[in-house]
Amino acid sequence: MNETRTTCPYCGVGCGVIARVSEQGVTVQGDPDHPANFGRLCVKGAALGETTGLTGRLLHPQVNGETVSWQQALNTAGERLRSIIAQYGPASVAFYASGQLLTEDYYAANKLMKGFIGAANIDTNSRLCMSSAVTGYKRAFGADVVPCSYEDIERSDLVILVGSNAAWTHPVLYQRLVQARKENPSMKVVVIDPRRTATCDIADMHLALTPGSDGGLFVGLLHAIATSGEYDVDFDDAQAAFARASRWPVERVAQFCGLEPAEIRRFYDGFLTAPRAITLYTMGINQSASGSDKCNAIINVHLASGKYGREGCGPFSLTGQPNAMGGREVGGLATQLAAHMNFEPQDLSRVARFWGTERLAQTPGLMAVDLFDAIARGEVKAVWIMGTNPAVSLPDTHAVCQALSACPLVIVSEVVADTDTSRLAHIRFPALAWGEKNGTVTNSERRISRQRAFLTAPGEARADWWIVAQMAKQLGFGEAFAWQDAWDVFREHAALSGFENDGDRAFDIGALADLNRAAWDEMAPVRWPVSRHHGALDLARGWHRNKRLRLVPVEPEGMRTRCDALYPLILNSGRLRDQWHTMTRTGTVVRLMQHISEPIVEVSPSDAARFHLVDGAFGRISSSRGVMVARVVIQAGLREGTAFTPMHWNNRFARQGRVNALVAPVCDPQSGQPESKQTAVRITPWQPRWQGELFIREEITFPPFVHWWRKAAEGVARFTLASDRDDRDWLLAMCREQHWQLQTAQTPQGLNILAWQAGQLMLGFWSDAIKPETDDAAVIAAFRHPPENAPERHGLLSGKPGGGMPDQGRIICSCFSVGECAIQQAIAQGCDSVQALGKTLRCGTNCGSCVPELKALLAQTASAGSLGFS
Repeated sequence: MNETRTTCPYCGVGCGVIARVSEQGVTVQGDPDHPANFGRLCVKGAALGETTGLTGRLLHPQVNGETVSWQQALNTAGERLRSIIAQYGPASVAFYASGQLLTEDYYAANKLMKGFIGAANIDTNSRLCMSSAVTGYKRAFGADVVPCSYEDIERSDLVILVGSNAAWTHPVLYQRLVQARKENPSMKVVVIDPRRTATCDIADMHLALTPGSDGGLFVGLLHAIATSGEYDVDFDDAQAAFARASRWPVERVAQFCGLEPAEIRRFYDGFLTAPRAITLYTMGINQSASGSDKCNAIINVHLASGKYGREGCGPFSLTGQPNAMGGREVGGLATQLAAHMNFEPQDLSRVARFWGTERLAQTPGLMAVDLFDAIARGEVKAVWIMGTNPAVSLPDTHAVCQALSACPLVIVSEVVADTDTSRLAHIRFPALAWGEKNGTVTNSERRISRQRAFLTAPGEARADWWIVAQMAKQLGFGEAFAWQDAWDVFREHAALSGFENDGDRAFDIGALADLNRAAWDEMAPVRWPVSRHHGALDLARGWHRNKRLRLVPVEPEGMRTRCDALYPLILNSGRLRDQWHTMTRTGTVVRLMQHISEPIVEVSPSDAARFHLVDGAFGRISSSRGVMVARVVIQAGLREGTAFTPMHWNNRFARQGRVNALVAPVCDPQSGQPESKQTAVRITPWQPRWQGELFIREEITFPPFVHWWRKAAEGVARFTLASDRDDRDWLLAMCREQHWQLQTAQTPQGLNILAWQAGQLMLGFWSDAIKPETDDAAVIAAFRHPPENAPERHGLLSGKPGGGMPDQGRIICSCFSVGECAIQQAIAQGCDSVQALGKTLRCGTNCGSCVPELKALLAQTASAGSLGFS
């Protein structure tokens, strides 16, 4: 068995992982020595070994859908790019990259686009999640510096989470907070979020404010700091910032935020009196048309109160992706040069001299939404998309797909053969996946860790940096990209960060440029700067020209979206606990599909009654841009007038499941980040004629009148189906075309089908007016070992062979596949705490992500008992 220390490829926590490869496959565990997680892993990280198979992989280059050699693919791409650049100029080309790339891949792509093609049209999906935070930090500090560490969270007296459901989106970091609070009972936790999320489980206060009103809350806090008399004004623009805040007393904040004045005062008093305070913020702040100002409103209160630059204090933006920070470091954003440098004369000269180029882009390029608008207008005629799925993740996905469909040249570097985006590509390059790649990533606290390869590159898949270097050679720039491996790229990146840097630039890892290959292979996780010239960051000085920090005057704005009679609800979107981005990795793992297996829309009880929505039934969600269908979940933790739906589903996993089809491309004018959190919608009930569960050995194309949702299953394709046409004959006709032998059972509102070929079960289908219950494990087992006699086949036709296994109910603990029914039974038998449930069922004992739901089930049982229902 081989063991490799590497880094998880999911969220920005940057957990260390130990991967083991044996004849049985890949298994993983948390690295107890990694300072980000000290051995902890969430359920996604624990399931990484189950994502390393080759099913569905892109393993060979393709041109126009045909498999070709690498040389032919590169020749074709190079020829088309050269022709477009010659005819229309460098600005007609764009790259769109991803926080899933390693730093070395990002560096190579940025160098080719900005340094040698000669336009700055390289942007990244991090634009959609972290660019407002970048703008906020740069305006306040003069550089994109995240000033906090994970230890600061554990050592604080007051932890504020705003626009962050960390329990689900950064679960390991959240568990570190849970443990710290147990060890320090005086620590207080405040959650600021329109939804009552799992993160509220440990909150001393939950401020369920009006969506989009966070800026008003923090500008009001700045006013409270000023009136307390305990504040610092030794910052640029401090007087202007305080003057702006003086117009926001508690009463105005309460009206703006939809909160009670008393709870606002309590929050303000807690901040003012806490010796140390730290604010954690993510997409709920950043994904706003005024996200940059909200970030600066948060930074302002920490600077003015002196709660920054010391242990347990500061404004801490948590990154969403494993290498969003690495992308920022190498210039993956269209508005930055490499190594955190800017489009300023000195920086332009410095980068051009270091790279040895006279073609360096002189002005910022197109940001993500603008970039795809330019594709739609025909101004950008070639786009190279690397490791991301903009046909799902960008707002107004229908317009994005139309733009890509009309683009003369779309190149995609991908791991997965079939994504919504790759379906629109002319040229596909097969990239290495996690476990095959070698390089570095940077987590939310500026810690650089190694991702190490422990699997052999499959097929003809290659590293992204290698693909970029080969394309540079095609374009005539090969000499500047003559790296032999990722170590060479890293050393160049590190050297650039330290080039002519005597401390004037915060990002500096120049001391790592001298690492030999063995030292790089063994490199331990390290936080930057790692400089030859200066030590730790001096956060008090700033990196503006005058070396002073800045308070940014902020005038709070509400959400840009306005509800009306046609679209009366505000839709929020975000991650689920067990899924990742557009599901290309997690959507194929059975245990990660157990918790929530299809798109849902959460609504408050009052809105459910107002719009006649039924828990467990379907709702059709519509905006002025598009429509999606999801199952309704009535959730008491939502503000009236709001709804929530996950961001993950796409055209590979559902029909009409893309939430970004509803979202308008409204962006923050400073950061270019879309307002993805507030969309005006209506939700109407949808009652299909029938619903069904389908298991089939082969892929299937559904007729347009059938809604479908793909679910992970071992060895078969599995779908939930629904339709408002009482027509299931299409399925029977398909079986007959295959010459399969059929068994059917007809009921007044249902139809069950089994299809056989040479004694093997090929298809199982169960349908009814409502969603039918099936014994999934037994059905899947029948595909492996077909029942041999008529009674067993008859039992299978019923969907519950042999009487069926006990119903698990909804899976609560994905780590150990513990269902709601087993938990309720254990509670009824005397388990009266999370610890007792863990001892009996193991639930809650691994990653801890299910603990809030376990507590909720315990509370429900206690409440029922107090009412005499036990």
